[in-house]
Amino acid sequence: MNNKMKLKISHTTSYHYDKPVPYALQQLRLRPKSRPNQAVLAWDINIAGGRRQVSFEDEHANTVDLISFEPGVQDITVHCEGEVDVSDNAGVTGKHLGFVPLWLFERSTPLTVAGPNVRGLVSEFDKPKDTLEMLHELSAHILEKVPYSTDQTSSELTAEQVVEAGHGVCQDHAHVFIAAARSLGIPARYVSGYLMMDDRVSQDASHAWAEAHTPGLGWVGFDISNGISPDARYVRVATGLDYLGAAPVSGMRYGHGTENMLVKLQVEQQ
Repeated sequence: MNNKMKLKISHTTSYHYDKPVPYALQQLRLRPKSRPNQAVLAWDINIAGGRRQVSFEDEHANTVDLISFEPGVQDITVHCEGEVDVSDNAGVTGKHLGFVPLWLFERSTPLTVAGPNVRGLVSEFDKPKDTLEMLHELSAHILEKVPYSTDQTSSELTAEQVVEAGHGVCQDHAHVFIAAARSLGIPARYVSGYLMMDDRVSQDASHAWAEAHTPGLGWVGFDISNGISPDARYVRVATGLDYLGAAPVSGMRYGHGTENMLVKLQVEQQ
């Protein structure tokens, strides 16, 4: 594995509505930032069928673009493209930054409540005294008990529901890890971003993982689905208390039309 990579990313999300949409707004968290272990060399967002109203930083210091749809539109496309230099820092992203106090990341959200299922999972594994070692053990334990599977019934399952189902995707694994870490008194957060896969360039979705705050190191990433800490193949884009705070696209619209979404994503090494 190279300890440094230049990654080229092309990410297109297209929406088609069977009826004209009178009004809609979307928040895009699709702009990666330069950090100690990643340098954004170029990044552009182009919108067809809508326009950017304003860009701002949210409470987690994510860059957010607020876009509106053209009135009566039935097709809208958001295309992102750019290059990012990434260094392998063993998942360590460092000290806490942003506008939100660290203690807030110990608070549960509706998606990350540690109920009897999560607490039972936490009680099942031996906990080393070293926090970092314990978090690696927790990540491995979650993957063993909740194997990766794309056979999910909903994209908004809570951590409790995921453990009960006994399988999940990267988003689900992140929520279970976050709920478990917080139940142990460890601040944890959700990360959305991109992963360069070794066996393919084209993908059908962006990636997600979790970060926990450890003494001495600060924030450290854990990709539970792949059983590793993020390396030079990972581009961090947004963070939040859970998926809803770091979602690549979220929003609201008026109208009763049916929405069909198509994602085209390519991540490759330059």
